[in-house]
Amino acid sequence: MVSRAERSAFGDWWWTVDRLLLAGLAILMLAGLVFLMAGGPPVAERLGLSTFHFVNRQVMFLVPALFIMIPVSFLSLRHIRRLALLVYAVGMALILLAFQYGPEIKGAHRWIMIGPLGLQPSEFVKPAFVVLSAWAFSEGARRKDVPGTLLAFLLLPATIVPLILQPDFGQTMLVTIVWCGLFFIAGLHWFWVMGLGGAGLVGIVAAYEFLPHVRARIERFLDKDSGDTFQVDTAMESFSRGGWLGRGPGEGTVKRILPDAHTDFIFAVTAEEFGIIVCIALLVVFAFIVLRGLTLARRNEDTFCRLAATGLIFMFGLQACINMMVNVHLMPAKGMTLPFISYGGSSLLSLALGMGFLIALTRRRPRAEMLDNFNQDWPRG
Repeated sequence: MVSRAERSAFGDWWWTVDRLLLAGLAILMLAGLVFLMAGGPPVAERLGLSTFHFVNRQVMFLVPALFIMIPVSFLSLRHIRRLALLVYAVGMALILLAFQYGPEIKGAHRWIMIGPLGLQPSEFVKPAFVVLSAWAFSEGARRKDVPGTLLAFLLLPATIVPLILQPDFGQTMLVTIVWCGLFFIAGLHWFWVMGLGGAGLVGIVAAYEFLPHVRARIERFLDKDSGDTFQVDTAMESFSRGGWLGRGPGEGTVKRILPDAHTDFIFAVTAEEFGIIVCIALLVVFAFIVLRGLTLARRNEDTFCRLAATGLIFMFGLQACINMMVNVHLMPAKGMTLPFISYGGSSLLSLALGMGFLIALTRRRPRAEMLDNFNQDWPRG
């Protein structure tokens, strides 16, 4: 037990972070390993890999994820902004390099190889984008001599245009919705909010008209007879097979025929083996983390912390909702992972970075420390 009188860096961190938020994230990480042990082995065997290939790799990525999340949560506000700027710049550079040097997977250039490991740069751009957008909006509201709102407006197209060109419509939609949420929370006029909604609708129509894979997914969602709906139909069947209590660990059959049982449809695999009750419990954990994060953000008097924390937890919750809604056929397939549950190295490391930012932003800080951080970023003449 760490004493309140201890004045070490760890002692200061332990008594200023929200330990309930930490506990919720720890539960998700452990649950992810348990559920992946159910969904991962059949996929690995179909691919000719060792039985626990995906489980072992998830553990391998979970260790550096913790080494990202915990140190980042120690950062001051000034260093959070600087790290976000660095991650954003490097991530966008890697996205552009992926067009030329990255492998084409399912018709998209989203990955870049770093030695034997594949990295999806857009995953790391997301949390950095949220922090930078919140910084721009907060500075625009705080200081009239800083064009913060204009920078926030320029930041959105600079981020989503490369994502559209990959193409990655799911990430584009996620980033845009979160940016619009920040725009609304920053207190800008309803006229602009409605205008952004209209622009988003135009974007969806344009994607439907000009991107064949988007059109195919929407049509399959609206009309089962218009294309192959095998994965979604099988996922829905898993909920009825599992019932309330599930068929038992290792007893599921859906995972043996679902190609993405360890990633996009791990929620459906969990439903068959562990039951709908466990799925509801998992949903409750996600809801607790989101509500806890929003509560901490609302209590924060600093505009930047409030906006950035809200944006990060909104992105986290929205990604979880999209994945679970796809599994129960409430949305067209998006290819989006379930945070900390689905297999995926880039996703896991990116989530660790985002949650590290969130923990750092929601730490209890004296007002003097916050003012000092901002004054060092924007010195007055």
